[in-house]
This record gives sequence, structure tokens and C-alpha cells, in this order.
Amino acid sequence: MASNEGFLTNEQREVLKIASKNVESLSSSPKSPTSLLSEHIVKAPAGGKAQTSGIAVRHVRRSHSGKFVRVKKDGAGGKGTWGKLLDTDGESHLDRNDPNYDSGEEPYQLVGSTVSDPLDEYKKAVVSIIEEYFSTGDVDLAASDLRELGSSEYHPYFIKRLVSLAMDRHDKEKEMASVLLSALYADVISPDQIQDGFFILLESADDLAVDILDAVEILALFLARAVVDDIVPPAFLTRAKKGLPESSKGVQVIQIADKSYLSAPHHAELVEKRWGGSTHVTVEEVKKKIADLLREYVESGDTIEACRFIRELGVAFFHHEVVKRALVLAMEIRTAEPLILKLLKEASEEGLISSSQMVKGFTRLAESLDDLALDIPSAKALFQSLVPKAISEGWLDASFVKSPAEDGEVPDDAKVRHYKEEAVTIIHEYFLSDDIPELIQSLVDLGAPEYNPIFLKKLITLAMDRKNREKEMASVLLASLHIEIFSSEDIANGFVMLLESAEDTALDILDASNEIALFLARAVIDDVLVPHNLEEMSSKLPLDSSGSETVRMARALLSARHAGERILRCWGGGSGWAVEDAKDKILKLLEEYESGGDVAEACQCIRDLGMPFFNHEVVKKALVMAMEKKNDRMLDLLQECFTEGLITINQMTKGFTRIKDGLDDLALDIPNAREKFSFYVEHAQKKGWLLPSFGSPSMELR
Repeated sequence: MASNEGFLTNEQREVLKIASKNVESLSSSPKSPTSLLSEHIVKAPAGGKAQTSGIAVRHVRRSHSGKFVRVKKDGAGGKGTWGKLLDTDGESHLDRNDPNYDSGEEPYQLVGSTVSDPLDEYKKAVVSIIEEYFSTGDVDLAASDLRELGSSEYHPYFIKRLVSLAMDRHDKEKEMASVLLSALYADVISPDQIQDGFFILLESADDLAVDILDAVEILALFLARAVVDDIVPPAFLTRAKKGLPESSKGVQVIQIADKSYLSAPHHAELVEKRWGGSTHVTVEEVKKKIADLLREYVESGDTIEACRFIRELGVAFFHHEVVKRALVLAMEIRTAEPLILKLLKEASEEGLISSSQMVKGFTRLAESLDDLALDIPSAKALFQSLVPKAISEGWLDASFVKSPAEDGEVPDDAKVRHYKEEAVTIIHEYFLSDDIPELIQSLVDLGAPEYNPIFLKKLITLAMDRKNREKEMASVLLASLHIEIFSSEDIANGFVMLLESAEDTALDILDASNEIALFLARAVIDDVLVPHNLEEMSSKLPLDSSGSETVRMARALLSARHAGERILRCWGGGSGWAVEDAKDKILKLLEEYESGGDVAEACQCIRDLGMPFFNHEVVKKALVMAMEKKNDRMLDLLQECFTEGLITINQMTKGFTRIKDGLDDLALDIPNAREKFSFYVEHAQKKGWLLPSFGSPSMELR
């Protein structure tokens, strides 16, 4: 490099040499640099006072101009100073046009970057999935996209986003959202996550109501639809309510869903059609679909696809039919047995087929083995080989092989098995037809009155696993059976059997204890049982058993204010309210007849009520009115009703029995009630109105 190139010019080098000599002379002076500085500090400049007096020496520095100035601590700042080490100020900058510019000398700048939240990313991603689904209606694509998205721990937020987006749209999108939830249930989103998602929705109901005017009503309908579709259990409503503030709109949502939708007669059909959804298919259509999917599964061997088809049927309460038909198919096609057992095991482990439905399917097959053996001679032996395999693999509850005697039933001989099978068929037909006379005739044709308690247990057990409509129908049927063919002892013994097996029932039916308590209380309200029967039942049960606790719950229900009205409405009214209306109509028609009405017209009014199982109320009210008015004209009406067959001997006896049971209370208002009733009993026995079992009046009134 030439001598004239570099950072310093010749003139600058001369200055540097002079400076070096000055430093050497200072360092060799007897006075130290500090003493020299001190001398300058003491000497004041002409015309002024020393400006640096009292300042520590180390805070004073010679500037480039040769003046002494005060500087900052650690050598930073001050006019004519270079500042402290590594100090940069706003005025310093690099000249990029300088030939010696080095980009590496540019000062570093920290660039801010936001840390992404996985939940926020998930929420954004699911919105596009939902929007695409609303556009295409492709359930499979939406399920696939959600599965590929991963982050399954955030699925409850998918539930919230799906429902909240649908709430602000048309009925079409609301229906699509409900359909998608059913399709994703258990396959993509676990049952617990479905419930968590709905709880998040309930918690945010107050916020949703700000943006959506009728948010509470819409969310209540979504919740009711989830219960009807069996993706949310009814017990969820009670649990969720406890976790929400009483004044919140989430509690309002639960109350509306429970009272306005789930408690209404035929609520399942109404809820499913509210947004224009599909109508119910018949039982026969479902059976055909089950048979087809099982045949296709045996041919393909695709377990995942078969489970998806079962789920899409949307009949969780009817999965026992899948179990039964699958087992029969395994017996018919011996090579298909491994595939069938694999399917049932997979469906059980996924929670697709519940334990109760699995047991019910095996039970139904066991009860039909005699008939099945006509087509498959080895059916019984094959069934006996299948049961241990299912239990050992863990998808059939071991209680299936428990002795029926342990459940409070009679030994399960061939006659009882046949009776149970027939009883189940009769009950199912009744739930479809609502034809009480036909059911009573079927029981009479069976000719096994000693098994009446078993029928009662079957009736209530089947009703508990169904909707409120069937529960109401079961209670109405009990009232009719008690009048026609069941004795009070039959009813009481049937309930005792039910209470003895309450703990086992609770394993399959979450709210079994409460349900049985309601059936007990309803039986008392309907005069099927008397309060004393509850005491007798308690004496037959262990004190600390679930059955005893259920009886105590029933007593508590009956002791509440307005118990009769509340218990009649416990399953949404239906016939319960019809009974109350019938009582009013009966009273009015009797008053009209007593005031000079026509017998034929009164009989026609009784017939028009259309409640033959409740005609004992006509008998009771007619007798009470005859006592009060001291007018025996009512006996003529009862005679005409009996002659026409409008009021049967069973109903007539029931009416007289109810008067007899309430004589003590009646005597408080009518002093001669006992004498009058004794006269009426004698008259009724002469006319043949009463069963011989009613007894003589002296015995009855003693």
C-alpha cells in the first residue's frame, strides 16, 4: 500500500508524534497527572470564580480543545468528550456511501414477534371447516378435516364454535350442526368432550344473548336435540345446572330444554322436526337396515365402517337389536363368528353399544332360544359357548349369568322364560299402539296370573330406558291393570322385586333410583298403591340398601306441597293431566244428572270421556254425592252403567273400595257415612255389582 494511503495523512502523523512526546514528558515529571490537574483546578481564570471547585478529580477531563470540563460518571457524556465505552447516541450513524462502510457494523435491532397461541390457531382453523361444511353439507369431509387438524384436546371449543355459528343462521344450518354433532360423536369427538362443549356454551349464554336475540331459546333447543340424539345424557342437565350461577342465562337454557322440550308429550319427534329434520323411521325399517349392514359387514370385514353405520342409524336405545341379530348371524354362518365377536367387542370398547344394550341383546336372544332352535338345532349350545367368550373379553357384563333368584325373581324355568319373552313383546306392542284393552286381553290369554309381579318389573324397567312418553304410558297402564286383573299384592310384589334389583338397574340406567321413586309416588297418586304399602316395602328391604333409599325418596315426593299435581306432571303431563280433566268432567256430569238430567245422556258423557280405566272415579263420586245429597238416584245411574257394560265389575269394586278406604275422613263431613255406605254395599251385592272378594259389609266396616 502507498505511504500516502491509509487512515492518517502526513499532517495528522506529525500531530500524533507531538502528542506522544508530550505524554512521555508528563509521565517523567516529578508531579503526577493528578497533581497537575489539581493545580489547574485551584487556579481560577481571570475575571471569574473557579467553576470546578469541589468536584472529584476523576470526574474532570481534558477536552480535545485543551479545556477542562466536568464529565459524567464512568466517563460518559459532556461536551468535547467521546462518551463512555460502547456508548451510542441518537446522533451517531454510519455512512453507507463511505468506501470503508461495513454492513456488519450496523447496530442490531430486535424485531418483535408475537407468540402464537395453539388454541387461537385451532379456533381459526375450525371456522373454515364449519363454513365449508355449511356450504357443502359433506359430513364425511368435515369429520376428516377435523381429524386431520389434530389438537383433539380442543374439541370442546369446536362444539361451541359450531353451535354458536349455527345459532345466527337459518334452520338449515341449525339442523346441519345437530346432524354433524351426532356423526362426530364417539368417532371423532369423545362423549365427555361433547358434554364439555355444551357446558362451555351454557357458560357463555349471557354473552351469546347480547348478539343473538333469542339465543336462550335456540341453545335450549340444541341441548334438547343433543339429549334426543343420545349424544348428551339427560343427567347432564342436572350436573351442569349445579355448576352455573342461578341467575345466569345458562340455567334458563337448561330449564327451557327440560320443561318446554324434553318433558313434552312426543317430545323426541317434535324436537327432531323443529328445524325440518328427518322423520322417524319405523321399527321394521330399522331392523331391515341392521340386517343389511350386518350382512355387508360379514362380506367386507370392515369393522370401522360397520361401527359408523350403526352410529348413523341414530337409535342408541335399539342397539340391543344389533346385538341379537349379530349373534343370530354368527350362529347361522359359522365362519362369520370371529368377525361378529370382533364387531361387538369393538362397538363395546368404543362406547357405541352400552353395557345395558349388550346385556339386553343377549337376554332377548336367550329368551328366544327355544324358537330359534327350530331353525338352528345347535342354537342353545352355540349360545352357551358365546357367553363365556364375551364375558372373558370384557364386553358382556358378568351379571348376565347371575342367577335370576338373586334379582328377586322366581327360578328361570322354561315356563318363566316363555312368559318373559311374551311379556316383552306385549309391552313393546303397547308402547307402539297405546292400546290398553288389547294388552289386558293378551295378558289374560297368557293365563299366568302368578307372574304378574314379573310383568310389572319388566314394564317399568323397559319404560325407564325409554322416553317420558313411555314412562307416562307405563303409569297409566298400571292404573288400568290394577282395576282389571292385577291385585294390590301383585303390584306391591312387583315393586319389591324392582327395588331389590335397584342397585343393578342403576348400573345401566343412570337415574334409576329417582325414576323408580317417581313410579312409586305416581302409583300412590293413582290409587294403585296406598301409603301403607310403602311402609311394607321398606320392611322387606335392608335399611342401607338402594331400594330403601328409593322408598324414602318416594315418601318425600308425596309429602311435598301440591304433590299430586307435580307427580302427575313428572313426565310431561299426558294422561296425568287428562285424569285431572276427567275428574272435573265427571263431577259436572254427575251434578247435571242429579239436578234432573237424563240417564242415557249421562251414560253417553261417561262413554265420551274415553278413559274406561278411570271409571271407578265415577262410582266413587256418585256414591259420595248420594251421601251428601241424600238422593239415591245415583244408584239408578250406576245400575244403568253396569247393565250396559260401561262400568265393569272390577271398576265398580274399585270404586267401592276407594270409598271404604276413605270412610274415616268422609265421616268428618257426613256423620252417617258408614251407615249409608253399608246400605250401598248391600244394594250393590244384591245387584251383582261387586266381586265376591269384596266381602260382607260387616266384615269390611268392622
